[in-house]
Amino acid sequence: MEDEHYKFGPHKIDPKAVFYSTDLSYALVNLRPAHPVVPRREVKRFVDLTADETNDLWILAQKVGKQLESYHKASSLTFAIQDGPCSGQTVPHVHIHIVPRKGEGFENNDEIHDTINEKEKERKKRHDLDKQRTDRSMDEMAQEAAEYRKLFV
Repeated sequence: MEDEHYKFGPHKIDPKAVFYSTDLSYALVNLRPAHPVVPRREVKRFVDLTADETNDLWILAQKVGKQLESYHKASSLTFAIQDGPCSGQTVPHVHIHIVPRKGEGFENNDEIHDTINEKEKERKKRHDLDKQRTDRSMDEMAQEAAEYRKLFV
């Protein structure tokens, strides 16, 4: 895996941040904690994926989700795609966010949608503050990816 090259929109991804891959997709840890699953081919919008890429991406998301749910001792998963800039997509490359969920989150689970909408409004307001927020180091991400890689042997 160390010799492979990964791109996430305009970003070059260090192979140490990738914890699982197939011929068409890969899963990585991110600068800001998240678990995206990404097609290898740079595709901006979901509708532009081929059938094979769509199948592979969702099968990988299913496999990664199952392992992350167990690893994080969660009881549920949220799979999310922000498809296009008006949806909040900040990297112009299709990706599925996988978020392990525990019971203590929301009294009514649909409240997550309101929270996401509010956070998007706040994100737009805090754009300058967000620039000051520090990303995780490559060492931190590599360590997390190494832990996750153990789930797929």
